[in-house]
Amino acid sequence: MDENTRQHLLSKNQKLINMVIERAKRDFPDDIALIGLSGSFNTGDFHRYSDLDLIIVNNTGRGWQISDCFIFDDVGYDVYCTPWERLERKAELKDYDISTLTRMRILYCAKPEYLDRFNTLKQKALDALANPIGEQCINMASEHIGFAKQNYADMILADDLQTVRYASSSLMFNLINAIVRLNNTCIQRGTKRYLEELSSYEYLPKDFKALYMAVVDAKTIEEIKDASGKFLSAIVKLQGDMRAKFVKPPTPTFESLKGTYEEAWCNLRNKVLASVGAKDKSYVFFVANGVQDYFDEMTYDLCGTKKFDLMKHFDSDNLDRFQEAFLEAMNEYLLEYGKVGRKVRQFETFEELYTSYNEGGWSTC
Repeated sequence: MDENTRQHLLSKNQKLINMVIERAKRDFPDDIALIGLSGSFNTGDFHRYSDLDLIIVNNTGRGWQISDCFIFDDVGYDVYCTPWERLERKAELKDYDISTLTRMRILYCAKPEYLDRFNTLKQKALDALANPIGEQCINMASEHIGFAKQNYADMILADDLQTVRYASSSLMFNLINAIVRLNNTCIQRGTKRYLEELSSYEYLPKDFKALYMAVVDAKTIEEIKDASGKFLSAIVKLQGDMRAKFVKPPTPTFESLKGTYEEAWCNLRNKVLASVGAKDKSYVFFVANGVQDYFDEMTYDLCGTKKFDLMKHFDSDNLDRFQEAFLEAMNEYLLEYGKVGRKVRQFETFEELYTSYNEGGWSTC
């Protein structure tokens, strides 16, 4: 870009900025809190057709009336508001373009207290981004990976190029945000620099660039589905590897195991015996699902007990096989109680139960 073009763009933008600020002061003195500059004209990475990314923070619903959308000098402009609530989400790293908060250049502020509020949110985001890689950012990536899995499901169910390619682009967007969260950072340079910026991150799947470009370059429905599936699988593996590296798994303790075996007996064992005894295939199938959910929760989220893979034992033509595997798992789970010195709360007579319950039940155990 030659210097004359550059100066023309900067001069034009300043006129537009002054126009918006003038109207904010005149028509919305109590409704518009801040106006700031973000995007390529803030970073200096702009081109002839770059628009002007103004962040207009509104205090009230009336403030939205400052919004406008127009074409000027062959460039489209979208003047819109950003409510405080969205800035608060950015401060918690729960929005996509965090850098609009952390790198925004303030152009106008109606009152000092608005600037204080903004700076507090900005510092909150910066503090969160300064945290070391750990459980929080790894867990936050799960939401984006979940969205990408939905995109992949939409893709697999479709048989036309339009739907499949659109789903693949949405999948890529969500996986990019998952990578950003896994690295506890934020996109700084916008869409056109995605690959360049992401490639500089520390935590990426092996052959990241090749996986990324394979989705972009895919031509046929089959190629798009294949490339998207491989990219998704690579990010899921990356998250799993990072979780194993940075997140300390729970370990079974006397307190964490409290009541878990008894709960499994109540909510799982009774249903397994009843459904298998009734030879009800559908009933057993969904009971098995609940069983797997429960044991996985104990393993990964609460207690750190042994992993039990029970769904693989379900066979609609041999329901007893699942029951046997479940009862064996219950026996193995009981061993965890023994390791921490916990006894099962099991009573032979009502009198024993009555006495224990009225003495405080499991709260005293």
